[in-house]
Amino acid sequence: MTDSITSADIDLIQRIIPHRYPFLLVDRIRDIVVDKGAVGIKNVTFNEPHFQGHFPGAPIMPGVTIIEAMAQTAAVLVGISLDLIDKEFLVYFMAIDKCKFRRMVVPGDVLEMDMQVIRKGTKIWKFHGIATVEGEVAAEADITAMLDLKEA
Repeated sequence: MTDSITSADIDLIQRIIPHRYPFLLVDRIRDIVVDKGAVGIKNVTFNEPHFQGHFPGAPIMPGVTIIEAMAQTAAVLVGISLDLIDKEFLVYFMAIDKCKFRRMVVPGDVLEMDMQVIRKGTKIWKFHGIATVEGEVAAEADITAMLDLKEA
């Protein structure tokens, strides 16, 4: 276990999860507590591709991308918790439960995704996540995911 990592910049994030532009949706992670939780940071900018069509003249971050950003935060936490830096693995959605959207997320917002471990296993992890902007809840969900380790 990697108990000493308490934050992750974009370079470390990319050493853990395979996502890349335009689908890497977390810029930094802070407050990492191995096997417990972490807070992901997403700086929402107007030049992101989904804003061209969602919606012209009134750009709103799609709810599915908010949930994906939450899941990517959780995947980095799993990677750090299981010492999977520079190793090949994927994390797949199994379920998204109790999902609610409370506030629109727009360009210029800083989205913070607080992901807390509800249950962890060898391959199955469950998280409760709350995404906020300036302390106001934008979305929340329980996310269950499956870890797929690539054998070397």
